[in-house]
Amino acid sequence: MPAPSVTLRRLGIAGVCLVSLALCCGLAWWQWERFSSANGTFQNLGYVLQWPLFGLFPAFMFWRIRKLRRQAAEAGTPEQTAETAVAEVPAPRQRRAPSPRPAAPEDDELAAYNKYLRELNARDK
Repeated sequence: MPAPSVTLRRLGIAGVCLVSLALCCGLAWWQWERFSSANGTFQNLGYVLQWPLFGLFPAFMFWRIRKLRRQAAEAGTPEQTAETAVAEVPAPRQRRAPSPRPAAPEDDELAAYNKYLRELNARDK
């Protein structure tokens, strides 16, 4: 049996999911009323279809996290429980430094331009 704090947390999450669903269904109804009015557009109809999905998203995430924790607990060591299971994050890959390219010979036009820029910089100082 789960601890009382875990049960309260689950009830709180379920409450937030229900409030989210009710709020988003209310917004969907509001968008339906706007679509049904004389100046309603198909954008309002799109929102009618989107709002319930937004309302179901917190419940989906709660279900998905519980499922992933349960899978991690079954694959992990016996002392891990579903509440303490933590998915391992792989270490970041080390990036190799780019190999230095051989310096290309500077052409005369670029050299003259760079010389001009150096003179301008010296003049400003």
